[in-house]
Amino acid sequence: MADSLKKKTAKGVVWSAVERFSTQGIQFLFGIVLARLLTPNDYGVIAMLTIFLAVSQTFIDSGFSNAIIRKINRTEEDMATMFFFNIGMSLACYAVIFLAAPFIADFYEMPELTLILRVLAIKIILQSFNAVQTTMLVIKLDFKKQAKISLCCAIFSGIVGIVFAYLGYGVWALVIQALLGTLLLSILYWMIVRWRPTCFFSKKSFGYLFSFGSKLLISGLLDTVYNNIYPLVIGKFYTPAQLGSYSKAEHFAQFPSQNIMRILQRVSYPVLSSLQEEPERLKKNFLKFLDYSTLLIFPLMIGLLALSKPLTLFMLTDRWADMILPLQLLCIAMMWYPAHAINLNLLQVLGRSDLFLKLEIIKKIVGIAILCGTLPFGITALCLGKIADAWISLIINTYYSGSLMKAGFFVQMKFMMPTFLNSLAMGAIILGVIHLLPENLYSLQIGVGFVVGTTYYLLINWLFNKEKMSEMLDLLKRKK
Repeated sequence: MADSLKKKTAKGVVWSAVERFSTQGIQFLFGIVLARLLTPNDYGVIAMLTIFLAVSQTFIDSGFSNAIIRKINRTEEDMATMFFFNIGMSLACYAVIFLAAPFIADFYEMPELTLILRVLAIKIILQSFNAVQTTMLVIKLDFKKQAKISLCCAIFSGIVGIVFAYLGYGVWALVIQALLGTLLLSILYWMIVRWRPTCFFSKKSFGYLFSFGSKLLISGLLDTVYNNIYPLVIGKFYTPAQLGSYSKAEHFAQFPSQNIMRILQRVSYPVLSSLQEEPERLKKNFLKFLDYSTLLIFPLMIGLLALSKPLTLFMLTDRWADMILPLQLLCIAMMWYPAHAINLNLLQVLGRSDLFLKLEIIKKIVGIAILCGTLPFGITALCLGKIADAWISLIINTYYSGSLMKAGFFVQMKFMMPTFLNSLAMGAIILGVIHLLPENLYSLQIGVGFVVGTTYYLLINWLFNKEKMSEMLDLLKRKK
């Protein structure tokens, strides 16, 4: 049974990684081309509206997907209830956004936002049609199909965005890209996942799903609002161009951190859920997920920090130079995200969504206080505040892991610190190498820095961490 779970987990990790990084990689490359055709101001306009779509999406899900994944004896009625609830809630959310759009435009003092938001918000209705199909694939750890679907949509939407940007549509190129990409995503999920509702909405199923999901809904809303409050505040108190630079820096920093976090969330949650009645195995696998995540994320984030200047100037030109310092600071803040995700997954696995909600409230109060304290001092101060917030949140997130499973902050730091220090050494070496190379040869700096940093990190781990590296390679072989 243990070997079967290990194989299933390894396969899930690999295909989840393929799905996330192939899709995000394609989007990242198309995004570079788009950024060269568009301006920071165009991206700033879209970033202003992100919070309203994100909040709507949280309401639409309402924690139902996690509730169904956790439920061992899930039924067809559960699936149908989630399906019809998602569609109904998406229509309600769109109606609210449609009516609120003029007031949102007045808030930003940009009348053109009314039409942009009303059109862009159609995306939330389209997304609601594939929620059940996506959840079913997650339950089965079938990320291979998700990889194929997501990759097709990323290529299609990327081409659409570039064509419309090249034709001079400006911010509307991003709107059209988002809508057509989401439409194709829903169509492909319905074609590939052969699920159709065979019954209607069930009060009994809704009662269970809402009982578990409502607490996650509240915590999800807090998390969504907080994660998007920075674009909201920057859009209000600074210029759209400044918001565009910050938004692009955040996007770059999120590429490795958030993708690995989502891979771990998608794989660790169903895997750990299957072990909820075996405390020792649950703790062992929890710490193993944490260990492997840091082995991947720390060098990626420190490497991105070290190469941020040549990468930005080479790929996006000096038009985006203002994003370099925010990118470096956000790399430090976001490198801890996977650790946050695994700790929060543990509380859901143990059925303690009440504690999950409590932690989210505490963290958001701390985060808002930091935001208010740093807001008057500029974008750099806001980014420094996010670093402080990341560390405080990690301490808070690990509190109940310690009390419930004897795996609190200091136990987890014991696992993470050697990799963290090794990654810092790697970053210092990359910066030293870049300093010795000609200043304007950005491609040379990127290539040499990447090769030297990667070689150092792999060599040190193979010499002093060989057992862990061998186990990871073994897991990859088992997926075959």
